[in-house]
Amino acid sequence: QVQLVESGGGLVQPGGSLRLSCAASGSIFSRSNMGWYRQAPGKERELVAFVTSGGIRDYAASVKGRFTISRDIVKDMIYLQMSSLVPDDTAVYYCTAGLRTWWNSRGGDYWGQGTQVTVSS
Repeated sequence: QVQLVESGGGLVQPGGSLRLSCAASGSIFSRSNMGWYRQAPGKERELVAFVTSGGIRDYAASVKGRFTISRDIVKDMIYLQMSSLVPDDTAVYYCTAGLRTWWNSRGGDYWGQGTQVTVSS
């Protein structure tokens, strides 16, 4: 069983930066594809970024060039470094993990509780 715990959310001004962290537990972590989704009020959940067990990364078009996903196998952590933030980035950000190719569907088999990111002046 994999458990995920996000942290690092908060309030940031437009143009600012924020780093989200996701701590993972479970023996399948190193073999899992992991990533981030977000959901803003009144909107559907959307994929933000993912990183495969082999280190392949990709991003939603809306965040490409501004966000960076990374993973630390030693610490069982993934991160989302967010830069040049805009108000439309405001959402609850969720960490997800799974063994399958899940980013073309609803997400992974495991989810964190979410962390709020608010971009506002």
